[in-house]
Amino acid sequence: MAALLIKNADAVVTADDGDRVFRNADILVRDGVIAEIGENISAPGEKTLDARGCWIYPGLVNTHHHLYQTFTRNLPMVQKMELFPWLLALYEIWRGLDDEAVYYSSLTGMGELIKYGCTTIMDHHYVFPRGRENNFIGMQFEAAGALGTRFCASRGSMSRGRKDGGLPPDDLVQEVDHILNDCVKLVQKYNDPSPLSFRQVVLAPCSPFSVTEALLKETSALARRLNVRMHTHLCETKDEENYCLEKVNMRPLAYMESCGWLGEDVWYAHGIHFNDEELALLAKTKTGVAHCPVSNMKLSSGVCRVPEMLELGVPLGLAVDGSASNDCSNLLAEIRAAYLLHRLSRSGKAPAGYDFLKMATRGSAALLGRNDIGCLTPGRAADMFALDIDLLELSGALLDPMNMPGTVGYSRPARWVMAGGKIIAEKGVLAGIDEAEVRKKAGACVKSLLQRAGIAC
Repeated sequence: MAALLIKNADAVVTADDGDRVFRNADILVRDGVIAEIGENISAPGEKTLDARGCWIYPGLVNTHHHLYQTFTRNLPMVQKMELFPWLLALYEIWRGLDDEAVYYSSLTGMGELIKYGCTTIMDHHYVFPRGRENNFIGMQFEAAGALGTRFCASRGSMSRGRKDGGLPPDDLVQEVDHILNDCVKLVQKYNDPSPLSFRQVVLAPCSPFSVTEALLKETSALARRLNVRMHTHLCETKDEENYCLEKVNMRPLAYMESCGWLGEDVWYAHGIHFNDEELALLAKTKTGVAHCPVSNMKLSSGVCRVPEMLELGVPLGLAVDGSASNDCSNLLAEIRAAYLLHRLSRSGKAPAGYDFLKMATRGSAALLGRNDIGCLTPGRAADMFALDIDLLELSGALLDPMNMPGTVGYSRPARWVMAGGKIIAEKGVLAGIDEAEVRKKAGACVKSLLQRAGIAC
């Protein structure tokens, strides 16, 4: 790949160890990696990109999502529901998923994430209708490849249906052996552990109320044998807590600990209802949490104890969560939502806007086990995005580029978004796909999916 010199950025927010911000700065990129950041960098003959009038940030890293849910957003029937009844209603639609729906929902959700600065996307796909052949994870990697983003897929799973006391319908659960065998195949086919990789696979049983103890224990053993990470939902609602107390006579974290689910290779989505002792255990074992503020608010699940987690050193990332519990895929907007939620609930103890930016970059990268993304410094991947600042709506808001995404927010797509030194979106347009064609096919998929569930559209 030829070198690229990004010139004249008004500010470069690095999120590096020293929290440095370069003013009137250049960035030299070689072979998809940052080679140098500073003033007046010279690279004669190399391609240049003028970033005058822009602030540049590290590419955002999303640590929890359900891309298939992009096609079940804004449904009137579920807007006032909390998690358990919300899931029960939507399972009836999700049982109709097919390869085409997964592919186009992935393109749609990933595309929105990219436009707003996200360059690494993690998805938790756990719905595999029983008895139906599918290539869901392959479809997701195909979509990510077309868009040019880094993608971390999960082989999610559900093994406890309603007849066994679980929440999901029985036709949406699979046998443990089938799940584990598929996990091995997908890791072998797609997981690339090399530095600067664009493909990663993790193992991710859905939740304590939808999987068996055997699946949890065997997944943890398999993941460590394959040297891949582990992810699941945990402590999202009081309903989940009560379910665990009733079924296994343990709180959710104690149950997961008994199944081998603590350690630096594990992170949980939500993590709202941990008590003090559990927070200390997470910090001691370096078990991580993906904070999902907008989803937590929409489903009335509660407020994650982020200030205490940061103080204790619990690894923290940021995430948009499933599109249907958000109802969008905009991690840049999530930064401001997180900042405001914690200002409201914790006042002076709330983290700063910049803390949430770092959570969405370096913190999220660490949850995925990556030290090659998440900040702008020589040797790291050239994953970044540029925000236009010469805008009427930012007049009077340009004193602090570190905190601006949290305190002020930014409500339009980035000027450009770059992954591995390649621009993948510019001025709100994706570089890798024909958006008009994808939008048309996505609309047809939505209509078909809803009609299969008997919903008029």
